[in-house]
Amino acid sequence: MRLLLVEDDAMIGEAVLDLLRAEQYAVDWVRDGDMADTALLTQAYDLILLDLGLPKRDGLDVLKSLRDRKLRTPVLIATARDSVAQRVQGLDAGADDYILKPYDLDELLARIRALMRRADGRAEPVYEYKGVAINPASREVRVHGEPVVLSGREWAVLEPLLARPGRVLSRSQLEDKLYGWKDGVNSNAVEVYVHGLRKKLGAELIQNVRGVGYMVPPL
Repeated sequence: MRLLLVEDDAMIGEAVLDLLRAEQYAVDWVRDGDMADTALLTQAYDLILLDLGLPKRDGLDVLKSLRDRKLRTPVLIATARDSVAQRVQGLDAGADDYILKPYDLDELLARIRALMRRADGRAEPVYEYKGVAINPASREVRVHGEPVVLSGREWAVLEPLLARPGRVLSRSQLEDKLYGWKDGVNSNAVEVYVHGLRKKLGAELIQNVRGVGYMVPPL
């Protein structure tokens, strides 16, 4: 999954960036409102972690512009603005959730996972598909009850495919979920990870859609 981190505080930004990358999210980090708006005009994201008190352009303005463009990307506001009126304002402007600084990093991850589930139209915390079960909270994968070890990049390919069976993702869309701006992109990386997943989870789990991309077949 690819996330946009909008945070002007260097210490907080570095800590959250390291945390999210350790969880195998691809993350782009920007430090002001203008850069955030530019990123959102040029790149699709699965979730935005948005501070409000930003240089150049307030985070609330960034959020309003995003929603004015009819983009449905989940937005988690993370800010020190702690009055009820400010929280209401942010939610009414189109935010999906709100977490106050200083926040617990485990809670941050849990809120991100919850928003991802909601965006995929799911409520259950564990995804199950024909004997394959994945738990985003623990990163556990089981096949017919037996644990299977995946690499971080294999997980990053599998999760978006298994979250919505029947949805086709192109190679470039999967690359977006694997790599941030500063990461080097291997031209055949997606094919390599799909091959590894088929060996570990079954040859029929991920199917090629000729000329389009990959999908987990609908149930």
